[in-house]
Amino acid sequence: MKIPGQTFRIGAAAVIILGTIIYLAISGVQADKSYYVTIGELQAMGNKAYTRHLRVAGDVAANSIARSGTNAQFVLTEQGHTLRVSYQGIEPPPDTFKDGSQALAMGTYGRDGVFHATELQAKCASKYAAKKPAPNTASLQSPVAPVPR
Repeated sequence: MKIPGQTFRIGAAAVIILGTIIYLAISGVQADKSYYVTIGELQAMGNKAYTRHLRVAGDVAANSIARSGTNAQFVLTEQGHTLRVSYQGIEPPPDTFKDGSQALAMGTYGRDGVFHATELQAKCASKYAAKKPAPNTASLQSPVAPVPR
């Protein structure tokens, strides 16, 4: 049985399109993959640290922030480990990015010992802490008499 020419061309085009979609999906997932590591783990990774897209979190050290437009240099600390970070992003650092705030930097670790971040997230612990509940004043009020119907 012989396959007609038009059916063969449609089948070949479908295989090529499917193969391209699968390739783009796999390569896109690999490119977007980033590993979360602590500062101590990053410093112990050796040569693997220079080839991976990483996420590192820590507290911003006091008096370490140097801003320049949308860029910033600062130091992250975590459990006695420190890491110099150079942020060069499209947007300026968030308003909550201050001394003592928690920050998450996403980028790559350079051979110069500086983490080169392209994304930066920060939160101020006191701003997001749960508020203390108001004291229960219902027991201090006099009881209300029921209304007759």
